[in-house]
Amino acid sequence: MKNLYIAFSFVIASSKITAQNAATKKADKLYSRYEYVTAAEEYLKLVDKGKGDDYVYNRLATTYFNMFNTTEAARWYAKAIEKPQDAETYYRYAQMLKANGKYEESNKQMQKFASLAPNDQRAIAFKMDPNYVPKLLDKQKKYDVKSLEISSDKSDFGAVLYDNQFYFTSARNGSRKEYGWNKEPFLDIYKADYNIDGTITNANTVSELNSKYHDGPVTISNDGTTVYFASDSFRESSFEKDKKNKLKLGRNNLFVATKDNGKWGKAISLPFNSSEYSISNPSLSRDGKTLYFSSDMPGTLGGIDIWKVSINADGSYGKPENLGAKVNSEGNESFPFIADDNNTLYFASSGKQGLGGLDIFQIDLSKSNEAVNLGKPVNTEKDDFGFTFNKAKNLGFFASNRNGNDDIFGATPVCGVEVLTIVTNAKTGAVLANANVSIVDDKRNVIATKTTNEKGEVSYEVECEKSYSIQAAKDGFESNTFGVTKTKGGQTKVDAALQPIESIITETEIVLNPIYFEYNKSNITQEGAFELDKLVQVLKSNDKLVILAKSHTDNRGSDAYNLALSDRRAKATVQYVISKGISKDRISGKEWVRLNLKLIVKEACTEEQYAQNRRSNFLIVK
Repeated sequence: MKNLYIAFSFVIASSKITAQNAATKKADKLYSRYEYVTAAEEYLKLVDKGKGDDYVYNRLATTYFNMFNTTEAARWYAKAIEKPQDAETYYRYAQMLKANGKYEESNKQMQKFASLAPNDQRAIAFKMDPNYVPKLLDKQKKYDVKSLEISSDKSDFGAVLYDNQFYFTSARNGSRKEYGWNKEPFLDIYKADYNIDGTITNANTVSELNSKYHDGPVTISNDGTTVYFASDSFRESSFEKDKKNKLKLGRNNLFVATKDNGKWGKAISLPFNSSEYSISNPSLSRDGKTLYFSSDMPGTLGGIDIWKVSINADGSYGKPENLGAKVNSEGNESFPFIADDNNTLYFASSGKQGLGGLDIFQIDLSKSNEAVNLGKPVNTEKDDFGFTFNKAKNLGFFASNRNGNDDIFGATPVCGVEVLTIVTNAKTGAVLANANVSIVDDKRNVIATKTTNEKGEVSYEVECEKSYSIQAAKDGFESNTFGVTKTKGGQTKVDAALQPIESIITETEIVLNPIYFEYNKSNITQEGAFELDKLVQVLKSNDKLVILAKSHTDNRGSDAYNLALSDRRAKATVQYVISKGISKDRISGKEWVRLNLKLIVKEACTEEQYAQNRRSNFLIVK
């Protein structure tokens, strides 16, 4: 049913194909009246009678496309393209294949689309990154999602929570007239109670806003006294007549009403409504100064775009503004929602790179960044749309037909922290590009390693309230480890200033952090390798240096045992350095035991003190 709000321009565009012959007249009339269920039945009868051709196949595919029956749409697009088609047909076929999880086949159709429409932004984006789907699938999960029991067996979407009042749009009202598009009742606006335990109950129609036509979704002002909502233009007797098909063509319009004595007053049509284009899916900024909406009005980049209009102090409106190519594409963008910060916009798109159907995106309108796909599990191969977020309750809501019907889902943010690391030269302050930066967990496991960009930056997404550290390394500089402050979310910054490598060279030794070994072991640990890489850098930068590695044990065990263990540690240290390309003539190892303890404790040592005695030092021989 959400296609009602995104497909009018598409239907009009696709109706440029005129009836091919008398045999298709009945089906074509149903198609032109948007009665897709019965239109499909008539086209199928023609196929059964052997009268199918590329025209009928295209119409069948487009009919199923509008009803988002991805399997049948893909089936008939495959038949239609047996003969050459226009670029948009190949694009729609690619989207249906992608919605069915057939990514390789989808890419083939996108390549055909791109060859026919090389200047289309969708084609340009595809050619720049044709295999983007695995990257989307690998994105870190941002939300936990679950289907909500408030959903019915009919279309439900447009959910938004204000305080403890839960508004949504639904076709569940069985007493309403059926809509020919999908044989569901007309849409109504509903309000329910959001309870303290998270359940949603007592859903009822908002009678003072609903008409006998389609109504919803809604957006409500911060003080709860003003509502903007979508409805058919028929409620204002505004429509176009299609005399040939004996059809009245209405549009989606926006209306506003204010609350008086607990009831919504008369709905007033917004001044920029028109019988020539649709306006729908409103979202009001929390400061009440800007209204966002979707429309196919003149100036639209694709089928449906997202727009905004200023609301003046006297209640008048400015001139609608298109949000531009950062948000909009040659496809459809709809269902905007502006968050409480008045900057973060959520919206659905079929034109930007997604997993299939409509995907939900997020963009910060105050920055120049591109829109970001929310990834799984919010997005799927099917239609996912209408994302809203209640900051006070830290809850989001959206709709999806992943289970075969437009249902409402809840989205709980996965607590995450962005760790932004900036690597610089400690002496000059200059940023260091191409430095290796690893994120390490509290068990000393390297989670991932990235390379800094031209700004010396690397960003990682990690879990809240957990300990992490950053390891930064670059040729010519001393590698170092930096702690990451625990936070409950948001962004934390790590300034990783690296000393030039010369700073660790003295007259007598190379000064590294101790190369600690595990108890009773001689293998090089991950932390040890990180330190030894500094020594490798020094030796590569100073080709005359010769080093003696001294390895120590703690005071547990006999002298003979510790001497053998110390020898193994010295050899392991030397072998590691040699494995990095250093000549064996430039480094040798020497075992040391009790007499060289770093810490002498009369009573029993702690494990940390024992570890400090299990170490290596590096003396300059020449």
